[in-house]
Amino acid sequence: MKRRKVLFIHLSNIRLLVKKFAIVILFISAFAMMLINKTDTVIIEKTSSVATDVVSPLIDVLVIPARLLASVYDYVHELKKIREDNALLRDENKKLVMMTGKARALEIENKLLSGLLNYTPPPEATFVTARVIAEEGNAFSHSLIAYTAGNPNVKKGQVVLSENGVIGRIEQVGQMYSKIILITDINSKIPVVVERTRARGILSGDNTSIPKLVFVPLDAKLAIGDRVVTSGVAGVFPPGLPVGKIISVDKNDIKVKVLGNLDRVEYVRIVDYNIIDDTENSPDTSLMIEAKADE
Repeated sequence: MKRRKVLFIHLSNIRLLVKKFAIVILFISAFAMMLINKTDTVIIEKTSSVATDVVSPLIDVLVIPARLLASVYDYVHELKKIREDNALLRDENKKLVMMTGKARALEIENKLLSGLLNYTPPPEATFVTARVIAEEGNAFSHSLIAYTAGNPNVKKGQVVLSENGVIGRIEQVGQMYSKIILITDINSKIPVVVERTRARGILSGDNTSIPKLVFVPLDAKLAIGDRVVTSGVAGVFPPGLPVGKIISVDKNDIKVKVLGNLDRVEYVRIVDYNIIDDTENSPDTSLMIEAKADE
């Protein structure tokens, strides 16, 4: 009993001391917390840097297996793709070998037939590139004026091409300029053939952007989208040059849309197929005056 009384007395004394110094203890605690708040950033940064230095090597070691697995996966994937590509290349190589054999056989056959028929191949074509400096588009004519700089290789009747196909022919040759009559001009008449059915006709301009296909056989089976190319008849245009596509089919009205936009031609290619008579070349000096007037 005496021990319990003594312990109770001691606890009472401690409580009294705590009550007396509570304010001091709270002040010291607040001051300590303020110090910790000011210094925790530095401590955290140092701790973080130390942890990074310690953990980074471990992470590098642990990542090595993952990297190896990724490398092995990529390698296997590439091997699979290479095998597929090799299979495709082998198939293409077989096809090319077969095509090469057929081409050689056709070449030999062509030489034999040419010898039997005494066939003379057409001469190689040459061309001159010229810049368009003026155009005529009215109810009476559709033509262009090109700057040919007096090039002696430019002659009347030569074929004029754009990047898409035939657009006309040389109508007049001047000292510095040449006049190109377009295939949409009312005076333009081009022998053509429908590529799919081989039906022949005449592409006739009517001073609109859509010329007509006339003198076509009545039994010709034409369809919208058929390509129209030059037939080579009459010796003005060589055969096979692209001209346009059929866009409407009627008994007496077959319309052909020419390839390319004739209103936006900037450069043309004047091609010499060596099928035009030189006597047709008659220089016209009035073109130089006409071109300057258009400028």
